[in-house]
Amino acid sequence: MTSDRQAPTTPTTPIIPITRSGHAVVLGAGVGGLLAARVLTEHFERVSVLDRDNLADLADLADLAELADVSPAELGARRGVPQAGHLHALMDRGRQILEDLHPGLVAELVDAGAPTSEALVGGRWYLQGRRVGPVPTGLTSVLASRPLLERELRRRTAALPGVRVLARTAVVGLVGAAPGGAVTGVRIRAGDGDGAPTVLAAELVVDASGRNSRTLDWLAAAGHPTPPTSRVTVDLGYASRLYRRRPEHLDGDLSVIIATTPGLRGGGAAAVEGDRWIVTLAGLLGEHPPTDHDGFCAFARRLVAPDIADLIHAATPLGDAVPYRFRESVRRHFEALRRPPDGLVVIGDALCSFNPLYAQGMTVAAQQALVLRDCLRSGLGGGLPGRFYRAVGPVNDVAWDMAASSDLRYPAVTGRRTLRGRVTGSYAARAQRSAHRDPAVARTLMRVVHLTEPPAALLRPALAARVLVPGAVGGRARPAPHGPS
Repeated sequence: MTSDRQAPTTPTTPIIPITRSGHAVVLGAGVGGLLAARVLTEHFERVSVLDRDNLADLADLADLAELADVSPAELGARRGVPQAGHLHALMDRGRQILEDLHPGLVAELVDAGAPTSEALVGGRWYLQGRRVGPVPTGLTSVLASRPLLERELRRRTAALPGVRVLARTAVVGLVGAAPGGAVTGVRIRAGDGDGAPTVLAAELVVDASGRNSRTLDWLAAAGHPTPPTSRVTVDLGYASRLYRRRPEHLDGDLSVIIATTPGLRGGGAAAVEGDRWIVTLAGLLGEHPPTDHDGFCAFARRLVAPDIADLIHAATPLGDAVPYRFRESVRRHFEALRRPPDGLVVIGDALCSFNPLYAQGMTVAAQQALVLRDCLRSGLGGGLPGRFYRAVGPVNDVAWDMAASSDLRYPAVTGRRTLRGRVTGSYAARAQRSAHRDPAVARTLMRVVHLTEPPAALLRPALAARVLVPGAVGGRARPAPHGPS
């Protein structure tokens, strides 16, 4: 919790008149790619968004509530976003950026049925095995499923002047990636991939293709040095299931989050459009939840608080539970390269892939899009990729340090441990315990979690004194039953 770095909330360079010209290509039509495309429209006459998946399955539905009786997989998980059918959270900072780039988007999500609530007031949070009290924070949670959010972003992006979204289009290589040269486009195959690839020329390529990006392989094959990589191996397993929601569930609250600490198991439930719950159970280091009905329910009963188990006992399931596995967080340090290739920028999970337990991915991708916009306002020349990686480093630092320091408290988690990380993790754990008895600590902690304040906010002298003051913490959760799992 020692970093005070935070993504800029406003551009740091003057906004000057820009003549739109040229062509930019975005690899990936997920949240990061769509937000990057929105930023690129301010500088390029044409923007092409490429995705290998068939994006039409959900895009043409008038209302996702039509999918009321489906499994999480049918709700929208696709090859490029295998986690789409699981619980997602858009942090308040992410909501602010989406509203900045797409004014009125949150209202459209609400019109489509997505609930909203204030963090800690309309939902329940369990940290260190105890519930944090309902303290006003000023933070808004938008409880939209990932497919609904992507659908609305894709619809708005495709409607922008000069934008085309090309589904079922696979990128098979970069053009002009020789050492010392600039990337000048991509090689693509459309449809089922039959036939020779064609070249799509571009002044700028933005790789937002996710954690399975092939860019590093292509650059290495062309003779470029690969960036240093940080890894934190957590062996996380998910299982998610949809349930019918009734107003009396959770006494009217709209979400419940039970953190994995103490222990290796946790979970969450959120109300989403179509009067449904998405319930996700999670376990680290091989403690993965089963997907069969009895095993799923038994895993929920073993959590440190009973809320999720009580909910799934009372609610009607809609389809079977589906699994998802996440082995490790990965950060690629392009900022360490002396001269990254011009014409290519890597963002989103392709740049930094976070443990999804902390729900940082979509919001960090949104922050990265703002950094890209700021760098573009300084011009395409002058080593744009290098400027971007240096500027985006502090954004990635904040989220990475918070997640890694938490994960590395488990001795069996592999990753680079530092004295700073140990101190950060220890202080963060103490702040979480203090949040149960101190509303000021709880409010600041949640604002840090939502990335609206830097971690250093918890180190301000007046607040640090409250965190470090000795004393018992109340609000202990009711122990979970200790039956067989």
